Amino acid sequence: MGFIKDNRRFKKVPLLSQKKLLEKYYPNAIVKQNKESLSWVGQLKPTPLSQNYTISVQVKGNKIEVFVVNPKKLKLYKNKKQLPHVYSTSKQRLCLFFPNGKEWNRSHLISETIIPWASEWLYYYELWLITGEWLGGGTEHSVENNKKS
Repeated sequence: MGFIKDNRRFKKVPLLSQKKLLEKYYPNAIVKQNKESLSWVGQLKPTPLSQNYTISVQVKGNKIEVFVVNPKKLKLYKNKKQLPHVYSTSKQRLCLFFPNGKEWNRSHLISETIIPWASEWLYYYELWLITGEWLGGGTEHSVENNKKS
């Protein structure tokens, strides 16, 4: 159900449909939607032993951004100055997919992609806190990339 192909182009899932599905699957989250944007704020707990994290997903046009909003400052592994696999350590903006890799676009359901991917990121983040090694895969981010965001 992830995407619909029509004449070699993908149809965007309407934001109202995204909102309804997010409300269905995450009834305790706050979802706001208008004509051009959607906001989802909810709690994720990647494992039964994990803490609760508050995540914010912001969609504007074709752009989507995901932030950890609580805790306000994620812990860092000893002697590390940056979070792994993020666009911004200070903003705690997560990197869940490579934008040019076509893993996500507006034809995909946020409830089936972005939210589970954020939970998976948190799982690997918790492993990173223990091991100091990012085991979640993906493209390496340099300090310069983090400073630009």
